[in-house]
Amino acid sequence: MAQALTVFFDDATERRLRALRENAAAAGVPVLDGRPGVVLASASSIPAAARAALRTELRSLFLPDLWFSTLGTFPGEDAVLLLTAVVDAELLAVHSAVHDVLAGRVSNPSAYHFPGAWIPHCALTPALGGAELTAGFDALRSAEPVRAAVAEVAVLDSRDGTADVLVAR
Repeated sequence: MAQALTVFFDDATERRLRALRENAAAAGVPVLDGRPGVVLASASSIPAAARAALRTELRSLFLPDLWFSTLGTFPGEDAVLLLTAVVDAELLAVHSAVHDVLAGRVSNPSAYHFPGAWIPHCALTPALGGAELTAGFDALRSAEPVRAAVAEVAVLDSRDGTADVLVAR
């Protein structure tokens, strides 16, 4: 997907999440660059009108902190090491509201992020296999839960690396 509606966190949270990446890297595990975040929705295009509607909606919503408590991976060949967030009513309400705004306004939305299919998570690594995945789990198995305070929500464009901040705390 080319554009992703992404939640980013305050500086303290970013430092903790980057430290986890560094711990994995110290164990020889490839890690992701860039700001840690959680993708709420993605599509090939999130046009200006949809962004304006999202800006309005997000300003009216309470954006809850996220609690990352479980180290895991998605099954299959794309075994990305990730932290999953505790799912609660507030987080689901924000996610549902975002998708209500985007419905019919974006091109080629990703079904992975639809309500009912979405697993809120922060990826720490690219896809790993075998020994790298085991080393990553070993390096991070004792990680403490992370309380992630939301700092901003932005649309990231993977084609040119730009970020359009829609709301900031």
